[in-house]
Amino acid sequence: MAALNLLSRRWVLRIIWELRDGSCGFREIQKKCDRMSPDTLSTRLSELKEAGIVFSNEENALALTPLGKKLGPALLELDSWSQDWAEIIGQEKA
Repeated sequence: MAALNLLSRRWVLRIIWELRDGSCGFREIQKKCDRMSPDTLSTRLSELKEAGIVFSNEENALALTPLGKKLGPALLELDSWSQDWAEIIGQEKA
Protein backbone atom coordinates (compact mmCIF):
# COMPACT_ATOMS: atom_id res chain seq x y z
CA MET A 1 0.00 0.00 0.00
CA ALA A 2 2.91 2.36 0.70
CA ALA A 3 4.15 1.97 -2.88
CA LEU A 4 0.70 2.66 -4.30
CA ASN A 5 0.37 5.69 -2.05
CA LEU A 6 3.64 7.14 -3.34
CA LEU A 7 3.07 6.26 -7.00
CA SER A 8 -0.48 7.59 -7.01
CA ARG A 9 0.58 11.12 -6.06
CA ARG A 10 0.09 13.59 -8.85
CA TRP A 11 3.06 13.81 -11.24
CA VAL A 12 5.09 11.00 -9.61
CA LEU A 13 4.62 8.48 -12.43
CA ARG A 14 5.28 11.18 -15.02
CA ILE A 15 8.55 12.16 -13.34
CA ILE A 16 9.68 8.54 -13.21
CA TRP A 17 8.63 8.06 -16.84
CA GLU A 18 10.64 11.10 -17.95
CA LEU A 19 13.73 9.87 -16.10
CA ARG A 20 13.56 6.35 -17.55
CA ASP A 21 16.02 7.11 -20.38
CA GLY A 22 18.58 8.98 -18.29
CA SER A 23 19.27 11.93 -16.07
CA CYS A 24 17.71 15.37 -16.47
CA GLY A 25 18.10 18.73 -14.83
CA PHE A 26 15.30 20.26 -12.81
CA ARG A 27 14.16 22.66 -15.56
CA GLU A 28 14.30 19.94 -18.21
CA ILE A 29 12.03 17.70 -16.13
CA GLN A 30 9.71 20.63 -15.49
CA LYS A 31 9.49 21.30 -19.24
CA LYS A 32 8.86 17.61 -20.04
CA CYS A 33 6.10 17.54 -17.41
CA ASP A 34 4.01 20.25 -19.05
CA ARG A 35 5.69 22.94 -16.99
CA MET A 36 4.41 21.80 -13.62
CA SER A 37 5.02 24.34 -10.90
CA PRO A 38 8.53 24.40 -9.43
CA ASP A 39 7.09 23.92 -5.92
CA THR A 40 5.20 20.78 -6.94
CA LEU A 41 8.20 19.35 -8.77
CA SER A 42 10.47 20.08 -5.83
CA THR A 43 8.04 18.39 -3.44
CA ARG A 44 7.66 15.30 -5.62
CA LEU A 45 11.40 15.00 -6.16
CA SER A 46 11.98 15.23 -2.42
CA GLU A 47 9.44 12.46 -1.86
CA LEU A 48 11.05 10.30 -4.54
CA LYS A 49 14.52 10.91 -3.13
CA GLU A 50 13.35 10.00 0.36
CA ALA A 51 11.81 6.81 -1.05
CA GLY A 52 15.10 5.85 -2.72
CA ILE A 53 13.75 6.12 -6.27
CA VAL A 54 15.52 9.29 -7.46
CA PHE A 55 18.91 10.83 -6.64
CA SER A 56 21.06 13.76 -7.76
CA ASN A 57 24.15 12.56 -9.63
CA GLU A 58 27.63 14.09 -9.80
CA GLU A 59 26.49 16.69 -12.35
CA ASN A 60 23.61 17.63 -10.01
CA ALA A 61 21.15 16.18 -12.52
CA LEU A 62 18.30 13.97 -11.36
CA ALA A 63 18.33 10.28 -12.16
CA LEU A 64 16.66 7.05 -11.16
CA THR A 65 18.37 4.87 -8.59
CA PRO A 66 18.75 1.15 -9.34
CA LEU A 67 15.52 0.66 -7.37
CA GLY A 68 13.82 3.38 -9.43
CA LYS A 69 14.99 1.75 -12.66
CA LYS A 70 13.23 -1.45 -11.58
CA LEU A 71 9.94 0.42 -12.01
CA GLY A 72 10.61 0.69 -15.77
CA PRO A 73 9.23 -2.70 -16.81
CA ALA A 74 6.15 -2.21 -14.65
CA LEU A 75 5.51 1.20 -16.22
CA LEU A 76 5.96 -0.22 -19.72
CA GLU A 77 3.41 -2.91 -18.91
CA LEU A 78 1.02 -0.28 -17.57
CA ASP A 79 1.55 1.80 -20.73
CA SER A 80 0.81 -1.23 -22.90
CA TRP A 81 -2.30 -2.04 -20.88
CA SER A 82 -3.52 1.57 -21.09
CA GLN A 83 -3.17 1.55 -24.88
CA ASP A 84 -5.22 -1.66 -25.08
CA TRP A 85 -7.79 -0.15 -22.75
CA ALA A 86 -8.03 3.05 -24.80
CA GLU A 87 -8.58 0.99 -27.93
CA ILE A 88 -11.36 -1.06 -26.29
CA ILE A 89 -13.04 2.04 -24.85
CA GLY A 90 -12.81 3.70 -28.27
CA GLN A 91 -14.52 0.70 -29.92
CA GLU A 92 -17.31 0.71 -27.36
CA LYS A 93 -18.06 4.38 -28.04
CA ALA A 94 -18.20 3.82 -31.81
